[in-house]
Amino acid sequence: MNIMIKVENLSKRFEDLWAVKKLDLEIREGEIFTFLGPNGAGKTTTIKLLTGLLKPTTGKVTLGGYDLGKERINALRLVSYIPDQPYLYDKLSGREFLKFIGELYMVKDLRERIEKILGTFEIADFGDRLIEDYSHGMRQKLIFSASLLHDPRIIIIDEPMVGLDPKSVRLVKDILRNKAREGVAIFLSTHTLSVAEEVAHRIAIIDHGNLIAMGTLSELKSKAKEAGHLEDIFLELTKS
Repeated sequence: MNIMIKVENLSKRFEDLWAVKKLDLEIREGEIFTFLGPNGAGKTTTIKLLTGLLKPTTGKVTLGGYDLGKERINALRLVSYIPDQPYLYDKLSGREFLKFIGELYMVKDLRERIEKILGTFEIADFGDRLIEDYSHGMRQKLIFSASLLHDPRIIIIDEPMVGLDPKSVRLVKDILRNKAREGVAIFLSTHTLSVAEEVAHRIAIIDHGNLIAMGTLSELKSKAKEAGHLEDIFLELTKS
């Protein structure tokens, strides 16, 4: 399988603080890769480096074979990014927002795709309401809808389940699994360890900017004295 996200010697320094240090990763098509760490470990900085929102101090990021530093537009065309606090245009309706995003990506059959995806996330009845009237959960569903419009080959998500009810959480997990089966590479950062345990093909743990463990759940269990749930493994590996 092709490597969709390649990170080589990636570091980011803010004055005297190294937020990320010499990170090396490879995520292949069809893989759900979960990125874990305590608060301040470097997860969000890593995501901002992967999405071009920050420039690295050292190293490089390659997305779908494109060097993000040199071929930014071609690389980011392949990507959808779902931040933990997405910015939405409050004075647009849900449908208007999706139309705006779809036109940016020159999506074909846009109207049909919008209606289908609104139905998938069960917000079609709210599509003509202004976004300012949406609950947090509805906003999260809308940003997920927008992220899937252009059939991305790479999905990067920071805390995907915030504000979602249990039914919507189940829906998102099913969608991520289906996208992985279609060959999409998914980079998922979360504090919800049960979600990571349930959906991830591989898991990486970062602490103080350093990658301290990476592998399948069974491989991580072999590195920890506590071979129980992922929560036990995570707490043991990050306790120092």
